[in-house]
Amino acid sequence: MDIDVKTRLEAAAFRGLVAHLQKRTDVQNIDLMNLAGFCRNCLSKWYLAAAEAEGEALDYDGARTVVYGMPYDEWKSAHQEEASAEQKARYEETKPLHADISGHR
Repeated sequence: MDIDVKTRLEAAAFRGLVAHLQKRTDVQNIDLMNLAGFCRNCLSKWYLAAAEAEGEALDYDGARTVVYGMPYDEWKSAHQEEASAEQKARYEETKPLHADISGHR
């Protein structure tokens, strides 16, 4: 596969994932972490790392706005629920399986 085509396909898949997560505000980040080992914040950190690698001026808040579709504080106040004791315990149990994000672990 041509590298430009591959890059366009990967970008389209990323946009689809981000759009899906923006629509599914009922899905909590801690549940994503516990089940899949990554969450919206991880995607934001990967996005930021990619921007930095390309020399683009972007900060973490800007990257989170891209992923969340709004400023993080706004999303958090509208959609984030307090994690239960069970969710927190599962988070600690699964921590070794969480995404390894260089410089953000």
